[in-house]
Amino acid sequence: MAAEKFAYVALLAVGAIALVFCFSRQTHAAVLAISPLFLFSVLGAMIPSDTVNVSHLSQALAPDGYPPSAAWDLAKPIVFNTDWRGKNPDPERETQARLLWTPETLFLHYRSRFRVLTVFPDADSSGRRDHLWDRDVVEVFLQPDPTYPGNYFEFEVSPNGYWIDLDIEHGERSDPHTGMKCRTHIDEKARVWTAELAIPLRSLALHFDSSSIWRVNFFRVEGASEPRFYSSWRPTNTPEPNFHVPTAFGKLRFVPSTESK
Repeated sequence: MAAEKFAYVALLAVGAIALVFCFSRQTHAAVLAISPLFLFSVLGAMIPSDTVNVSHLSQALAPDGYPPSAAWDLAKPIVFNTDWRGKNPDPERETQARLLWTPETLFLHYRSRFRVLTVFPDADSSGRRDHLWDRDVVEVFLQPDPTYPGNYFEFEVSPNGYWIDLDIEHGERSDPHTGMKCRTHIDEKARVWTAELAIPLRSLALHFDSSSIWRVNFFRVEGASEPRFYSSWRPTNTPEPNFHVPTAFGKLRFVPSTESK
């Protein structure tokens, strides 16, 4: 958040300089008319949004059931590398997340830069692993019904492809049996690992409505022992690392197919 404030102040300074220039070149009336539009266009473009737009996937799925690689280029990424309070940025542990949707499935693609990877060596035969968050993971919390703030879903994937899905009900965890699937890849040379998730929408909303606005947050954990790297897209601002703060979630909007073209 400190970086956001710095950018905001810097842009105000740029706007002030621009106004001085306008005063020297234009009439007072013209400046008054132009300056609000100028500041809005500049600041609006630079201030981080609290909304994730999920692009509609119009292409056919690949034979493995995931979007073709080129389809991810159509999805604008969200990028974060600060801790859960929005502080201590670490570009070497930057995380990118992209989203696509079809009427049946929500797809997510994570690209995570890493320093050192720490994973569990074992899991259930399905790949599901309880307490996966005690090792390196990417996470997404989804709240299809914001009118019920105590309930949301949690999905996690580790670099070696283990996963967990949870239904959170006022702090209590249960297995939602969502039918999610995932796959991962580690590029040791580039020090990047990627994860793709496919989550059936019927498991999240009984009657999916693409015009509804969901709530969402994205997270990343790295490290074998404390102090670990707890990174968050929307800062939770808790004294200690804590991702379970629904009031800090951002908004998730499903972009209609006509807008995605």
